[in-house]
Amino acid sequence: MKRPRFGSRSRVSRDVSQLSWLAVGLAESGSKLEDAFWESRLALLVEQLLADGDEEELTTTLDRLYDSHPQAHDELADMVESRAESIRVSHQGQDYDVLLVAVPVLAWSRFGIPAPSIPADTLGALKAQLCGHVLASQARVALVDFLFSPDQLPRSYTDTHRLTQDLGRCALAGQDMALDTREMPETNRFLSDTRYLLAAIAVPRNTPLFYWHESHESEGSREVARQQWRQQGGGALEPLLAGCAFEPLLPDAYHAACRQADKDSRPYSLKASVAFLQTALGITPDQLKVAIGPFHDQRLEEYRLGFSLRERPETVIHGVVWALLGDEDENTDAVGEMSALLRECGITEIVAHDHRFPLEFCDDCGAPLYPNGEGELMHTDMPEEPASHAPRVLH
Repeated sequence: MKRPRFGSRSRVSRDVSQLSWLAVGLAESGSKLEDAFWESRLALLVEQLLADGDEEELTTTLDRLYDSHPQAHDELADMVESRAESIRVSHQGQDYDVLLVAVPVLAWSRFGIPAPSIPADTLGALKAQLCGHVLASQARVALVDFLFSPDQLPRSYTDTHRLTQDLGRCALAGQDMALDTREMPETNRFLSDTRYLLAAIAVPRNTPLFYWHESHESEGSREVARQQWRQQGGGALEPLLAGCAFEPLLPDAYHAACRQADKDSRPYSLKASVAFLQTALGITPDQLKVAIGPFHDQRLEEYRLGFSLRERPETVIHGVVWALLGDEDENTDAVGEMSALLRECGITEIVAHDHRFPLEFCDDCGAPLYPNGEGELMHTDMPEEPASHAPRVLH
């Protein structure tokens, strides 16, 4: 999940100055002992600001450090994320570590991907599979009874921290969280998108959180947990994703899981595009042509891929956005990765434009414009409607 930049205020508060000093100190530390000195003080201040709901102090400091001291920015961002998604609490005389967990699911469908409330029996099946294949043996878990789209996730660090507290209390009480969905924003419709289960796990302090923490042998590895969750957890997810092809990803700490889902969704969306066009138009992949172009604002922001029929190369029938994540830039071989994926899917005619395209969108509907093989920016135009209300743009 790419970390956003936020606007800053002209006057620097005491907390902003203190956060900056501590983050720079941690970034420039020369030993583990000095790391511990800076980390303990930075953690206390971040925890206090999160508890007070003071998002602006945190985001203002991150914005100031983004250009002035990138390493300090990353240290502070890691600390804020860590403290937003994890807490320590006492319950019935014992101390517990609580972690907010995201369970991503990549999905695509011609008919819309649901973001539903989760019935009690399905919730119970999902918890059983998480406990059986992903979580440590002593972990208590609580789930939110809703399958989130990306635009329905917590919007801020303080919102995330509040959810961690509330859901952690549910885990320790042995109950799940019933979400009031009346104020939930509408989800955008894309052919391919990610859905999220959100959970909190509570374990006795300094004990294992996940299955792979409990053994160094091969049977306790992440890969085994990934395969088991994909198979068994996938079966439990089927009632929620009717009419969809989907791929469950390994559950992990909230921010790490969201970032990994963003990364994995890019190749998934390309493969889904080819499958969709094959099904909708009754063609084979070698009948498609794909143009790849870099799109810039102040810097390279994303690549866009325009799909055309080889017999009509001037018309873009479908488009995909490949967003840059984290520290990716012009030096990242994204074009090579996209081209290799397309060839794996059976597409042989690929044009990679090397000139800069402006970050333009349709004036009427706001959809991205995509390059054709000649380097012209086009609105997508399917030759015939493949299905009622089917989305034409991949997320």
